[in-house]
Amino acid sequence: MKRIGNIVCKSVLIALLTALPLVGQVAVKDQAEGDAKRPLPDWYPSVASDILKWCKPKAGVWVDLGAGTGGVALAVASSKDQAASNSTIVLLDPDAKAMSQALRKGREKGLGSRLVAVVGVAEKMPLPDSSVDLVFSRGSIWFWKDRVQGIRETYRVLRPGGSAMIGGGLGSEYPEWARREFMRRRDGHRETDSPQAKESARLRDPNTVRQWAKDAGIPDFEVIGHGVVPADDPRTGSGIWLKFTKPNDK
Repeated sequence: MKRIGNIVCKSVLIALLTALPLVGQVAVKDQAEGDAKRPLPDWYPSVASDILKWCKPKAGVWVDLGAGTGGVALAVASSKDQAASNSTIVLLDPDAKAMSQALRKGREKGLGSRLVAVVGVAEKMPLPDSSVDLVFSRGSIWFWKDRVQGIRETYRVLRPGGSAMIGGGLGSEYPEWARREFMRRRDGHRETDSPQAKESARLRDPNTVRQWAKDAGIPDFEVIGHGVVPADDPRTGSGIWLKFTKPNDK
């Protein structure tokens, strides 16, 4: 009987050990399904935080290039950053209707007096030389007709000591689960070998962005991020950013 009992105990133990991986798989699946149903948090505050942290701009005139409906501009203006609180933010975009929505949202948040809308494009900004202290742009550069010229124009309008941050991503403080889920929702329906997917990856490749900056004649710049990576890669969502500062006059 003792031998039979030992055999039974061993059988139960083996069954439990065999089931553990399946339990883990079910837990991971349940977590993934739960994430798929959860609303994603707003990524604009995370992007705004990176812009302010990495550029450390001084108060003055700031430009949201390709502002659209003002997601990033409003997050920057709403931040507790002192320089942001003392700056005028120019929304610049070819879509006047979208910017009208941004201005309405700004008024509702009590930011109306600090926001200005200007219709224009990156390749030919209706702004004087050396007139801006900060240019930031999320998700716009992929739609510019001439990316090199847009970067060149950004450099032109910056004052000496002014900085620019151009590219796309979710921000370094965006929650990891939301980062992965965002990428899955965005790319889950895409064929990774399709021409569209390959072109998207090429445009967001650090080497591509680096070459745009060189062709634009930017003397000193930094490329931040890794571009397009798989959804499960820990770098997912970091995106790709071009950051540079115009040298001070000597």
